[in-house]
Amino acid sequence: MFIKTTKVKNYEYIKLVESYWENGKSKHRVLYNFGRLDVIKQDESFLNAIEKLCGILDITVEKETQPDEGSPLDDCSEAEFYNYGYLAYLKLWKELGIEDATGAPHPESTGPSLSEVVFLMAAQHLLEPRSKLSTFNHQNRYFNLKEIPLQTMYRALDKLSDYKRSIESELFDYNYACVGRKVDVVFYDVTTFAFESVRADELKDFGFSKACKFNEVQVVMGLLIDSDGIPIGYELYPGNTFDGKTMTEALANIKRLEYGIERVIIVADRGLNCKDNLNKIKEAGYGYIMSSKIKGMGKKMKAKILDPEGFTVINDKSGKEDFRYKTMPYTNVFTDENDEKHMLEENLIITYSAKRAKKDQNDRDRLVEKAKKLLENPEKITASNKRGGKKYIGTTKPEEPTTWMLAEEKIEQDSQFDGFYGIQTSEKNMTAGDVIDAYHTLWKIEESFRIMKSTMEVRPIFHWSPKRIQGHFVLCFLAFLMERKLEFMLNSEKDDIPVSPDRIQESLNNMQLAAITTNNEKLFIKAKTDPLGNKIFKLLGLNMPLNISTLPELIARLKLPDEPKEVQLSLV
Repeated sequence: MFIKTTKVKNYEYIKLVESYWENGKSKHRVLYNFGRLDVIKQDESFLNAIEKLCGILDITVEKETQPDEGSPLDDCSEAEFYNYGYLAYLKLWKELGIEDATGAPHPESTGPSLSEVVFLMAAQHLLEPRSKLSTFNHQNRYFNLKEIPLQTMYRALDKLSDYKRSIESELFDYNYACVGRKVDVVFYDVTTFAFESVRADELKDFGFSKACKFNEVQVVMGLLIDSDGIPIGYELYPGNTFDGKTMTEALANIKRLEYGIERVIIVADRGLNCKDNLNKIKEAGYGYIMSSKIKGMGKKMKAKILDPEGFTVINDKSGKEDFRYKTMPYTNVFTDENDEKHMLEENLIITYSAKRAKKDQNDRDRLVEKAKKLLENPEKITASNKRGGKKYIGTTKPEEPTTWMLAEEKIEQDSQFDGFYGIQTSEKNMTAGDVIDAYHTLWKIEESFRIMKSTMEVRPIFHWSPKRIQGHFVLCFLAFLMERKLEFMLNSEKDDIPVSPDRIQESLNNMQLAAITTNNEKLFIKAKTDPLGNKIFKLLGLNMPLNISTLPELIARLKLPDEPKEVQLSLV
């Protein structure tokens, strides 16, 4: 809050104004109109109230013989606003070991450490995503953070690129191995990040875009998270890398962290389910749970899948069938590129849901309609995407000229599998329910990609050299680690409504201090905070500012503990 003076015609008016955040923008609203300044100066009761307030704050006020000669308001500066909500992430930065992994400040050093530089950029991504240049220009919005030169920020990205492997390993050791936290299920998926560019290089390249940005170069990211949604590690690949080809590097990444992992089951979507990948996972000593491509299996296996015998039925509260499943032994046979035959012994979990059947039918009907429209304009068929209506278009003749027709048989075959879904796993000792639950938790990694692309705005990416791009993604990974940890802590509270990343961002942005100078002394007035902000600070053991503080009082109250806690705060 601050005092604002506005001039209308020949009079000045005094207002009490509050600043607040809405949709990522700072706005003002008037809390109280005091009236005309010349009238206020002649109001003895108002001046007495001001004098009383100054007495409470121990501010010396000389008694004026004539009200017109001035009042305490005349000596009050305009308010400057600072954010102190970032301290929640600073606490996590230290307690999760990120400060040590990125290089803690040296006690005798006056310049910014790598950790301090990276934290500023990470906090900016979490609270108000900006480019590095804009971060440099707006860094004074954070209370008591060391000023960072722009070139120091850019150079920090280069160092992050060099230290990526060691940072990941140290964080895993600190938050899992050292506290005895065992990782048994790892979720893995792949997404793409596009650039506003058509210039390809060793990292940025054209490829299949999951965001449908086919005319822009991109990079491919493979992300590993644990069962709580906390990120473990990631890899970047050239933009033209096929999803299935990323598995080898992902397995190598897990191997680097292996000293803290006893048994790993990799859970992934069908885009990563190729027989070579499954064999590599088994050879690495890991297990897998994958979405199965049941429509591509042999006739005998399809018949067993569609056979109504052997299903366990789950009813809803009204007693009607809601869901059914069955477990089938399955031998996955394939020959690798060296003509060596492999046999993977698996369990195939087949599920059926009436809701899914309706969705499958609606999806297919839309594709059939697209196919019919393509048949009306045959010249468009060759250029169309195979993922669209072309899926249900066949030919009557192999020779020229080609005659197109609706693939009625293909439509009929696909309709038989409406509502059916397959999950294949190497874990034959796991129950079907555990396998299904593990696979359904895969949504957490899809949510992770959404948070990175929306709330944190990993893109647009304002860097072009491969090294700077790599450093940018290390920075975003560290920021994402803190966000997911804070979200996990808040949502672990019993009987609480789940807290979203956007809600956390809004709450921490609303934690503002208004700094004014009066009688040559700087005072900090705390703006009103919402309950979530108070809860976050309490959960992390942080003090809230007093309503009004001097600079020394505020620094002393908000200072984080110098002594490490006996119980380490881990990712658990």
